[in-house]
Amino acid sequence: MTETLTRPPVDATPPPRQPTKRRRRAVAEEPGKRWMIHVPLVLYLLFTLIPFYWMIVFAVRPTGSTQLVPWPITFEHFDTVWNDIGFGIFFYNSVVMGLGVLVFVTILSVMGGYALARFRFRGQRVFLLAMLCSQFIPGAMMLIPLFVIFKGLGLLNSITGLIIAEVAFQLPLSLILMSGFIRNISVELEEAAMVDGCSRLRAFFAVVLPQLKPALVAVGSFAFIGAWNQFLFALMFATRQDKFTLPVGLSFTLGEFNTDFGALAAGGVVAAVPVVLVFAVVQRFLVQGLSAGAVKG
Repeated sequence: MTETLTRPPVDATPPPRQPTKRRRRAVAEEPGKRWMIHVPLVLYLLFTLIPFYWMIVFAVRPTGSTQLVPWPITFEHFDTVWNDIGFGIFFYNSVVMGLGVLVFVTILSVMGGYALARFRFRGQRVFLLAMLCSQFIPGAMMLIPLFVIFKGLGLLNSITGLIIAEVAFQLPLSLILMSGFIRNISVELEEAAMVDGCSRLRAFFAVVLPQLKPALVAVGSFAFIGAWNQFLFALMFATRQDKFTLPVGLSFTLGEFNTDFGALAAGGVVAAVPVVLVFAVVQRFLVQGLSAGAVKG
């Protein structure tokens, strides 16, 4: 006995055509919406770049010139701040301080962030609350206690004292960011590594640390830039000129009755170039690291 199989009718209607990427972009970028986005961005860009333009103009145009476009270009102001005022020593001190703060903040934030993310202990919430509350304390309120402590330890007029003060000031926020990032890393991966014979320390270096690259870049770059721009601690804890940093050195261009704007602008360019280079190198990791560290607290 032959059984006849009936096939369902085939729908000859073609599926709806999906809009292409160009068509979707054209729909999204309607003329009425583009100016609402582009105009504020252009205004903000001008508001940000115009001061940098004037700083460069004052730095490279001759003294007494009022031209909007500097010509002829001169580097006499850079020679003044680097050789006469001593920006070479200030630059070296800022680099040492910035790198020291970067290393210590990064290492301590990884260790503390891992402990906060993976372990539960008594007083953990109080500790986190204390770290958050420490961010509301102005740095000026820490000057007198730190000055007394550093004087007793012999850390005044030393780069080591500046590094310790800046690390203590930046570490709470770095710990919070790092612990939030580590919480987003699956703990099952560590457990699988430990089942295979790894210790917790080896599992951390093999599983967790390779995934912390965006967080390390974000925490390290902000630690370096915060130390590079630190003015208050460097001014109060260092009284010898050979221990000053760049922000303090810029104040030497400000006189009592007049100001050398050319030297001030040249010093500003010297101080801004390393920060711009750091952001240019690590900017692609900053958003990922900060957003990952802010998902869970």
